[in-house]
Amino acid sequence: MIVPVGPNSFGQRLKLRTGFIPAARAIIIYTMNTPPVVMTFSGHDPSGGAGMQADIETLASQGCLATPVITALTVQDSRDIIDSQAVNASHVIAQARAVLEDIPVAAIKIGMIGSSENAQTIHSILQDYPRIPVILDPILASGGGTALADERLLDTIRLLLVPLSTMVTPNSQEARLLAPEADTLDACALALLDTGAQYVLITGSHEQTPKVTNNLYHARRLLDTFSWERLPHSYHGSGCTLSACIAGMIAHGLDPLHAAHEAQDFTWNTLQHGYRPGMGQFFPDRLFWSKQDD
Repeated sequence: MIVPVGPNSFGQRLKLRTGFIPAARAIIIYTMNTPPVVMTFSGHDPSGGAGMQADIETLASQGCLATPVITALTVQDSRDIIDSQAVNASHVIAQARAVLEDIPVAAIKIGMIGSSENAQTIHSILQDYPRIPVILDPILASGGGTALADERLLDTIRLLLVPLSTMVTPNSQEARLLAPEADTLDACALALLDTGAQYVLITGSHEQTPKVTNNLYHARRLLDTFSWERLPHSYHGSGCTLSACIAGMIAHGLDPLHAAHEAQDFTWNTLQHGYRPGMGQFFPDRLFWSKQDD
């Protein structure tokens, strides 16, 4: 049930078990005790800014239960990833199946994968659960620029995971890597749609433009364009926040177009309220709404 509230309620403190949809100025109030469940495949980030920690925090903020499947262990701080190690594929599939055979999952979000073997494992899981919507955030490099996917993993993502995705959310750099034959970002999106993705949301934060422009594609055409004020800092975990929020919104029953819009609004607000806990990037404040005065 979605209960609209007035524009002055945007920053109110939510004291019930609720989720927040900023752009709609609405609060999701549950009529049942069980929130929608989102399974997220991601790497562990000990700094707390991105990866699994970002997914859990974002989904909790949206009123969802996150069921995390860890695909990689990382050594990182707020500046960059220092080292990473993929979790064994057999352990990845064991984590996922233990949950899927017990708890109804409303959406799946895929972030850092760690290895081609893990990507193949995730592909086998998606094939067994074809009705669950899938949001793929193809994390190919860290915010500090460290590569997180070799050519073998990149090919596996392109060939096995993109075709099973409800929405793929690459930034412009990732889109060019996923569709190297394309000469424009529009062409990159069409190439990904041609492989089977239902929607492609290409984010423009890495482009040298006055504003951040994100383009959503569907059915071989540009469906919508979203323009956001470019904020002054570099952020750790912004892409994780966006994709996890899209998954959460779809788990709540929103269609992909509206989920993409609501998630962008939420993500931009987390960045606007961001903070710098260390010597590197700023972190999104995914609970910004809880700190607003009544």
